[in-house]
Amino acid sequence: MRDALWKMTARAQAAAVRTGEVSAVELVEAHLERIAEVNPAVNAVTQLLAERARGEAAEVDRGRAAGVELGPLAGVPFTVKETTAIEGVPTTYGVEHFRDFVAHSDAPPVARLRAAGGIPVGHSNMPTLILAGIHTRSELFGDTVNPWSAAVTPGGSSGGDGAAVASGMAPLGLGNDSGGSVRIPASFCGVAGLQPTYGRFAADHRIGPDDPSLAAQFLVVDGPLARTVDDLRLAYEVLAGADPRDPRAVPVPPYGAPPGRRLKVAMVADPGGGGVHPAVRRAVESAADALREAGYEVREVADVPRLDDALDVYARMTLTEFATTWPAVKPLLGEGGHRYVEWGMARSAPVELPEYLRLTGVRLGIQRDWAAFLDEYPLVLGPVFTDPPFAPGEELRDEESHRRVQHAMRLCTATSFVGVPAVAVPTGVADGLPYGVQLIGRSYREDLCLAAAEAVERRLGVRTPIDPRP
Repeated sequence: MRDALWKMTARAQAAAVRTGEVSAVELVEAHLERIAEVNPAVNAVTQLLAERARGEAAEVDRGRAAGVELGPLAGVPFTVKETTAIEGVPTTYGVEHFRDFVAHSDAPPVARLRAAGGIPVGHSNMPTLILAGIHTRSELFGDTVNPWSAAVTPGGSSGGDGAAVASGMAPLGLGNDSGGSVRIPASFCGVAGLQPTYGRFAADHRIGPDDPSLAAQFLVVDGPLARTVDDLRLAYEVLAGADPRDPRAVPVPPYGAPPGRRLKVAMVADPGGGGVHPAVRRAVESAADALREAGYEVREVADVPRLDDALDVYARMTLTEFATTWPAVKPLLGEGGHRYVEWGMARSAPVELPEYLRLTGVRLGIQRDWAAFLDEYPLVLGPVFTDPPFAPGEELRDEESHRRVQHAMRLCTATSFVGVPAVAVPTGVADGLPYGVQLIGRSYREDLCLAAAEAVERRLGVRTPIDPRP
């Protein structure tokens, strides 16, 4: 029985704990055994919280015995990216400099998951300080291995969570996304991931007492990874809502009005016309077929609004902000870790204040055009990454490789910049590697994205958990 527990969905695990079919202690122990079995090969979980998780599970069991109504995530283990605070545990960002940077309280999303009965079993790996690349390799913890194949990256920057969820170490992972950092590892690891609307989930991304600058405020959103879309929905319902710790989080209901008509979906297989690998195009087309079968009206369109403008302004705003702190940040990134940002700066040089202020207005104009587009097409279907999963560290090999990787994630970058929600969902396996797509929606209509992703999943199947492969 214990062997089967880690294979269950998060929803099934919580239900089994609430009914007493299994104890929370048994559930946590099953996952700790799975971590002990596969993490030495995958290296996704960085700081294991075994004894603490056992203690929290025992508290859940005592609550059930006392007649306490348990939450929707009762006893469910989850991992937390090294960027996100767990009370009493160092939030290292994968950097030696922050090895002893112990968190005084849970970050808002961790607090919400725990309040619902979830149990953090450990931090998860990421690229050093998020800035050292797309592949999940950190100065403190080394490389995370994609459980599908060691020859390709698990993606990033939430690659530790993607690999942990895919290999059965936890049914849920808590990552964050500012241009694909949840959706890319979800796609490369064969799991599902949610980038919420800006302001949907409360968050705290401070390093120290000061809040980040403008682009870091509106680009970075926390989001869950899971093996099924239904488990994403479960985490979404827990995480959504206002919180006094984050004035950006808004009290928008998690579900909007039901669609009054057959939903139109804009299919964009090759965003910007920059080229798409045949396997990726097949993934998008298979998802389109699944949506049509489910009753959606899918139309292929030429492109999303103002893609090139969004990519240009994203780069210039973010790199202008990086430039202000770069002399202090660069030494923290370790050997070679600076190249990823510096190659970006070479293509999009930092701008002066008047131009930066103008760009903030350009962003609003791009958002207006996206809003109009999504008024006609409430959903957009497109690739997460227009190339197959790439070799670990490929983006740091040379400037051309860096440009190619950045180009392949262009739809993720643009949708993060606009601030709209998206759900990544697997579609199948080609040449032994998983592929996926994303469903992008109107602001605060994560529910429409999740419903469409579930339609794709019903037809095309769930691909994980898997045992690590060479």
